[in-house]
Amino acid sequence: MSSLRVFITGVDDPWFNLATEDWIFRDMDPDHQVLFLWRNSDTVVIGRFQNPWAECRVDKMETDGVRLARRQSGGGAVFQDLGNTCFTFLSGRNNYSIERNFEIIIRALRRFGIDAAMSGRNDILVDGRKVSGSAFKLTADRAFHHGTLLISTDLGRLAHYLNPDAGKLVAKGISSVRSRVANLSEFYSGLTGEVLSQAVIEEFFNTYQDRCPVEELNYETLKDIPHLADYYRHMADWDWRFGKTPEFSHHLETRFSWGGVNLHLDVRRGIIRQARVYSDCLYPDVIEGLQGVLPGVRYLKDDLVAAVAAIPTADEAEKSLVAEIADWLSDNL
Repeated sequence: MSSLRVFITGVDDPWFNLATEDWIFRDMDPDHQVLFLWRNSDTVVIGRFQNPWAECRVDKMETDGVRLARRQSGGGAVFQDLGNTCFTFLSGRNNYSIERNFEIIIRALRRFGIDAAMSGRNDILVDGRKVSGSAFKLTADRAFHHGTLLISTDLGRLAHYLNPDAGKLVAKGISSVRSRVANLSEFYSGLTGEVLSQAVIEEFFNTYQDRCPVEELNYETLKDIPHLADYYRHMADWDWRFGKTPEFSHHLETRFSWGGVNLHLDVRRGIIRQARVYSDCLYPDVIEGLQGVLPGVRYLKDDLVAAVAAIPTADEAEKSLVAEIADWLSDNL
């Protein structure tokens, strides 16, 4: 019986695909060599210890329907669309080789005349430009290595969602490092994810001098594998994607016609824990109300705006002030 397993998925849901990775990592026999190939529709994937608000334009993502996913491994933030193919290798820790995994990918690219090479521990370069980035996770008995292959990704959108105007947001955690990137289709016209995936599978078989059936996963699989369904709910949950964010603070200030507002927010696990407001406004009840309604609110634009809009007002003047503050926060978060 073959010790190899190969999984592919036609599901482009990042939470499903990352849940599948987690299922493979936690539940697969570590004596197997496993390859998993997958794609996500428009998604920003952040590392386990990253702050989405410091790494991404969360507001633009929400407007454009771009999903946020947090993976179990470390590393930086990446934008993924259907022009990007992801790969995952899993093995027992005692039979784990990053170099061997990279060689499988590099030999697959050579099938198309693409001369690629490893760069450092994480990347694959072609002509000095990054076409693949990787991240890793190890436990006592098993290991995985996953990465991206930029084939025809919209690189303009990559910059659009991954260059936030952080302003005075001071974040703990790990920040991404931007690199010069390129699509593999620049080096081999007409390359597709399906064609490259098949080449990777063949090189995987060649490396281990064995073959196995290719198993296709989809949403129906969730019904058959309870643990996979549990992992899917975990990956899609707001608390995992946003609430696991390291502690950070955000300082915003502006001047309205009626006075200045200097707002300090301390955020832990995606929830505002403390709000301090300084102002020369002549409506102290509004400022006190602002300071009082924000603690306990999720650090999301809609939640903050709804909380501010609920500040009690005594007359039309105070109501107008509250509306201006709500609009300001909506434009700056």
